[in-house]
Amino acid sequence: MTTTTIRDRGRQQFTIHMAVLCLLATPPILAACGGSRSESVTVHSSGLTLSAALEPRTARAGENTLWLELRDPGGAPVEGAEITVKVHMHAMGTMPAMGGMTSVTPQGGGRYRADFELKMVGNWIIEIRADAGAGRSLAADGSLTVGSPGLQLKSVGAEARRPGPTPAETPDRDSPGEHPAEVSLDPRRLQKVGVRTGTVVEKPLDITIRTVARVAYDETKLRDVSLKVRGWIGELAANAVGIRVERGATLFTIYSPELFSAQQEYLQALASQRTAQQTRSPDRADYLVRAARNRLRLWDISDADIERVAREGAPVEYLPVRSPASGYVIEKNVVEGSAVLPGERLFRIAPLDRVWLEAEIYESDLSLIETGQKALVTLPYLPGKSYEGRVTYVYPYLAEATRTGRVRIELPNPELDLRPDMYANVELLVPRGTRLVVPVSAVLFAGERRFVFRDLGAGRFQPQRVRLGVRSGEEIEVLSGLSPGDRIVTSGTFLIASESRLQAAIEGW
Repeated sequence: MTTTTIRDRGRQQFTIHMAVLCLLATPPILAACGGSRSESVTVHSSGLTLSAALEPRTARAGENTLWLELRDPGGAPVEGAEITVKVHMHAMGTMPAMGGMTSVTPQGGGRYRADFELKMVGNWIIEIRADAGAGRSLAADGSLTVGSPGLQLKSVGAEARRPGPTPAETPDRDSPGEHPAEVSLDPRRLQKVGVRTGTVVEKPLDITIRTVARVAYDETKLRDVSLKVRGWIGELAANAVGIRVERGATLFTIYSPELFSAQQEYLQALASQRTAQQTRSPDRADYLVRAARNRLRLWDISDADIERVAREGAPVEYLPVRSPASGYVIEKNVVEGSAVLPGERLFRIAPLDRVWLEAEIYESDLSLIETGQKALVTLPYLPGKSYEGRVTYVYPYLAEATRTGRVRIELPNPELDLRPDMYANVELLVPRGTRLVVPVSAVLFAGERRFVFRDLGAGRFQPQRVRLGVRSGEEIEVLSGLSPGDRIVTSGTFLIASESRLQAAIEGW
């Protein structure tokens, strides 16, 4: 048998009376009744009044409850309203979005309960929508922060009201801390953590594109040696790849029945010409000499060798084949005694007094490259030495595997420092003219958005969304969002962002 004293019964009756009073209380009384709940926030729109309180008073990682109360203009509770509550956190960097729609249950008397879970510490966004029918609807947005008491809420399209000072006592919206996206920090603390500010300026912006290039032969100067007759190689003067040859120097000698026969015809034409001069009818004889001489010349026999045949009066068995250009033998396909056919490539000769550098440029940088741009070339194995060239050609296609394009740079090479298939470091200077620039350290990268913090003075900072252009070293171009002379945070941006409840502030802003 359980004994209940008169004092116990009195305490029970007092508890019951207080519970009934809390159920019938207005929003301020409701917030006071639940000692674990936050101060209620009230918003008005379309003739409806919505009060909201958070339980527990300080948001925590884990289970939380949002208590809502909806009333009409006369203060009567609105039953059966369709209320949706969404508590979420936007994606930031590689972190995915979290949260979503919550479960809302009616409690009677125009009161509703929304239970939700906060999965991590941070700033969370609240979106409340209430539809009471008959064209009466209300929308409110706000935020809460894990570890901070209470919540912020304002009606969409109308000012939020919180129990407190009267409108006459409410601070001006531009006063410190009243702008939804503004942060106020102790100036002494800012100095201690190393936050620095600077002025946005316009200045010449030169972009330097650094890449790697491969040294290649100047393809316009390559010369091939081949014959237009069949024959056999006699003495081989250019007997190894890599040797240097001069224009007109003998590469090898060739015996060819066709060349031997052509020499004989040339000598016979000369003899006929001498006879015709004695008989005073040289016209036809002169024509035969010119035809025979041109035939030898078209077979790449030099004028000096043709004169030698005429001078000696006898055909030369092994005629010399001479180099068409000065350079280096980079390909050799014959040895002494080789039989050759017309059109075969016997030698390839490449001058190296001028070379090409073929540089790989990322697809995103190709639009910045134009012919005539200056290029600075350095070799890792020749420290302290540099070469200056210019872009002469941009290839009109990309490499499918690497998604890079090629540009050609021409360089003089008098000392043969640059040799084909070497690799060189290239810096391409791209002048962009006068641009609005800020330090890269001033920019906060939040997902797909970019922000800087404007310095409002007295330790006040406000995030400003900006649109960025190209980057040059430790500076980056600003396309919109700032003007010359604006003061911004240039160092310690992340420290201010961590203090600013950035996610909720920007959404409210």
